[in-house]
Amino acid sequence: MWLSFHTVCLGSRTVSRRSVAAALLKCSKHRENVSLFSHSAAAQTCKALQFRNYGDPSKVVQLEDVDLPPIGEKDVLVKMLAAPINPADINMIQGTYAILPDLPAVGGNEGVAQVVEVGRNVTSLKTGDWVIPKDSGLGTWRTEAVLAEGDVILLPNDIPLLSAATLGVNPCTAFRMLSDFEELKPGDSVIQNAANSGVGQAVIQIAAARGINTINVVRDRPEFTQLSDRLKAIGGTHVIKEEALRRPEMRELFKTCPKPKLALNGVGGQSATELLRHLQLGGSMVTYGGMAKKPVTVPVSALIFKDVKVRGFWVTQWKIDHSSDGRAFRAMLDELCQLIRQGKLTAPACTEVSLQDFNKALDAAMQPFISAKQVFIM
Repeated sequence: MWLSFHTVCLGSRTVSRRSVAAALLKCSKHRENVSLFSHSAAAQTCKALQFRNYGDPSKVVQLEDVDLPPIGEKDVLVKMLAAPINPADINMIQGTYAILPDLPAVGGNEGVAQVVEVGRNVTSLKTGDWVIPKDSGLGTWRTEAVLAEGDVILLPNDIPLLSAATLGVNPCTAFRMLSDFEELKPGDSVIQNAANSGVGQAVIQIAAARGINTINVVRDRPEFTQLSDRLKAIGGTHVIKEEALRRPEMRELFKTCPKPKLALNGVGGQSATELLRHLQLGGSMVTYGGMAKKPVTVPVSALIFKDVKVRGFWVTQWKIDHSSDGRAFRAMLDELCQLIRQGKLTAPACTEVSLQDFNKALDAAMQPFISAKQVFIM
């Protein structure tokens, strides 16, 4: 839970969500008494990308030395291995996200770490284990951290590092949207915009593993052919430009695959409206992002004559809803890891950068037509 993060390398800080803060306070567990021993072999400070004010990431994020707290009886000392930059991370720093940390705060909500030392009452983890955050707010852009045992979840270390570092957000989002809104069977179709995003690439691969067709919509760009070839190589059935959604050629496309039961919207605005037009009777559109920063407009005809369902999804809320029983999260991670081992789910295209090059990485992550996810390698 977010309110147990006072053991991270920021010292004492919490992460709150305005609409659920009271509920989280009730759910938060009190920490065990801090043990008297200290981590002798580990550094007493960590390098961390910290921000003291909300605003432009290029202006407010700094690489700083931050003290590490003592290891409590139910804590683990971890070394961060890799942590990506996601759009939500940028929005958090800008102060526009639904969850905002108390300041100062360390950036990053996703990544993989290795356990270096465990508190004397830790039972589920041992030295050498790989772990990822159970929830948002840990601040993963740093070299080490002291975390509560319950704030992380074990991950097998026989999968590629970049797959592990990028597993907890985008693939989980894709997995849940493909599983929870429509009963999809082999041969069914899904249509999505932002198909080249991290979520979009995961949707393509998970759907392909399940025998589901994907109609993948991307914005036009000079390298469209190369992008189309790449998305098809990982399992995409069709790759089309946004403007094609309004053209008669869509009728030809639907001669080779059924109209979609499910539409996945990460853009909003006109792009979302066009996805809705192609849903089959009674289908669902699930919105998980709004890159266009424009509202979703639903045609009246789609509601009346096609009875479409318009839903939203936020993987952070899903994790909150399932935090009391970790079996669903564990089962999802196990299935995703199995797909990775089988070569059916790969990490998105990534650019590996050091913490020292954070300004360059943040700038690249905020550019339009992003072709690679920036990942900090510690």
